[in-house]
Amino acid sequence: MFLASGCLAGIDSRPVELRHLRYFVAVAEMENVSRAATQKLHVSQPSLSRQIRDLEEEIGVQLLERRAKSVSLTDAGRAFLEKARAILKDTDDAVATVRALGGKRETELHVGDFPLTTARLMPGLLRSYQKTMPNVKVKLHDWPVEKNIAGVREGRLQLAIIIPPLKSNSLDELNFEQLLAVRVCLAVSSDHPFARRKSVSLADAARERFIGLMLEEYPRFQEYLAALFARVDDKPQIVEEHDGWAGVFSAVDAGTGVAIVSDAFTYAFGDRIKLLRLTPEPKRVPVGILTRRGRLSPAAEKFCQCAREAFGTLGNPKFDPYKEQTKRKKEPRNAEHDRL
Repeated sequence: MFLASGCLAGIDSRPVELRHLRYFVAVAEMENVSRAATQKLHVSQPSLSRQIRDLEEEIGVQLLERRAKSVSLTDAGRAFLEKARAILKDTDDAVATVRALGGKRETELHVGDFPLTTARLMPGLLRSYQKTMPNVKVKLHDWPVEKNIAGVREGRLQLAIIIPPLKSNSLDELNFEQLLAVRVCLAVSSDHPFARRKSVSLADAARERFIGLMLEEYPRFQEYLAALFARVDDKPQIVEEHDGWAGVFSAVDAGTGVAIVSDAFTYAFGDRIKLLRLTPEPKRVPVGILTRRGRLSPAAEKFCQCAREAFGTLGNPKFDPYKEQTKRKKEPRNAEHDRL
């Protein structure tokens, strides 16, 4: 195990291992020991808590304030987090440099993916990429946003296509390049009373039964929902939670409730689900490429270039997803089925 002894100011001659730094960074970013253990590190919570305590004892300084359901950084913890991230990045960069000098060529590119946003574009994007990089195999990872961010930060992913979280500090030390801005909509079943409307107010929407995502898998979902309805008196009541978007859409289709989604999903439903404009219209949500800072590998840079070109077709001002949705309703059902 590589030892990062003496790398941080204030650490004495006893060694601090890299795993301690990775564990601490994960807990600091998630602000929750349990979620960091299960979603980022895949270790048991007691083991992670013990490692963090060992780190604090080794340094002789308290890094985290413990609360019933969360943790927060102390002043010393914030300073340590910045240094810990720098050490981990330098270590990963050193490994990449040595591999390059050793002539080890990239044969795989690991990409975090949000398929409900990219599914219409990804086949063409991959075909374009393979034409120019035939010796590189792309492996897509359908992970929640938080896990994609952690994957890029830790080097398990070379890049990810994501909708970023509201808190920009969760992307510290990373680069986010926006490719598209999608409209926030209300998804309802085709037989819902709202389905005859073209739009619905936030106030009316807030009184509906909502389908949501599980907090453990998507910790930022409820945060966004609260921000969206912050200025209306009634607040959405989530009656059912799912561990992925497929479950959310199935529940909406079944009439169990409504859901907040983006207009990037219109291609997926046929005429079973209708997307409604919200008024006043919320700020559009960015979709883009997340990478680590610094120079990208040729394989990663080429994928980013192909992604820019693919998403550029959706950025065409002539494209209106609501018109596309209406157009599909007039088409024969088998034509829609063939496309899906």
